Amino acid sequence: MSRQFIADIQPQQQVDEIFRIVDRQLRANRQGNHYLLLQLQDRTGTISGMRWNADERIVEKFPKGGFARIQAASQLHNGALQLIVSNMQNVEATSVNLEDFDAGTRVDIDTLWKELTEMVNRIECITLKQLCSSLIEDTHIASSLKQAPAGIKAHHAYPGGLLEHIVSLMKLSDLLSTHYGDLDRDIIVAGALVHDIGKLEEMSFGTELGYTDAGQLLGHLVQGVQMLDRHAAVLRASGAELDQTKILKLQHIVVSHHGCLEHGSPKVPMTLEALAFHYLDEMDAKLSSARGMIEADRTKDSWTPFNPTLGRKILKP
Repeated sequence: MSRQFIADIQPQQQVDEIFRIVDRQLRANRQGNHYLLLQLQDRTGTISGMRWNADERIVEKFPKGGFARIQAASQLHNGALQLIVSNMQNVEATSVNLEDFDAGTRVDIDTLWKELTEMVNRIECITLKQLCSSLIEDTHIASSLKQAPAGIKAHHAYPGGLLEHIVSLMKLSDLLSTHYGDLDRDIIVAGALVHDIGKLEEMSFGTELGYTDAGQLLGHLVQGVQMLDRHAAVLRASGAELDQTKILKLQHIVVSHHGCLEHGSPKVPMTLEALAFHYLDEMDAKLSSARGMIEADRTKDSWTPFNPTLGRKILKP
């Protein structure tokens, strides 16, 4: 019997299949009745599930990262498909085909990595080139960057999404610097590489997608600055003479790229490069989120449902 993948589920279907539990939370509705909110995953995507009449015992019984046989009915809710779960049973990892759950990236990792290294090699400033090269030559960083999403639920939320986002921004930064001649190309291109590098320490993205303790307590902006400091210290220890002003401007892009204090930046952009980069990052992230809204909408309507994060509907192409 063929597997019923998430991407193939249609509204008003009966579902009886094994999924990985990405997340589960016990919640209460307005009447105080508890239900279990699930995020279920296979290699074709994720889907939300709701199990009514739940309590803490069921939360403990089904850990994040584990597998469960889900019996449910599918339905549309605000344009998105969800499962109303009638029954669920634990399934041992040894009895499933793990290839059914290894989410394939949407992007060509090898091509993206080649483009990234070529952009770094074109950086002329010795300090910035040494620092960026140190980062991408770090085997742990390189390995993580090739599999990390850019976020858990927001933009580029799939394996390799962070690398795709970074390379896109490096290309955009390069183009922008040719139009605005007073922008320091090396600073803004290097800023594109490092702006979200702290996400590699903020998030855990193995079997269970979530946030590390350090990520919860510090956040990727602070962690990104720390990573730059560590790599700069190693370079200096090996005899490299680094321009601290260049590093400071690079770190400023990291801490300011969210654009305002309300969005988590401890500083607003205060250099031309940081200001320009903030808007590039905002554009790339928002377009990715809008595309995700269109892909997730299973209705035949011309418009997607209202998205509270973007604050709008999107007209489908």
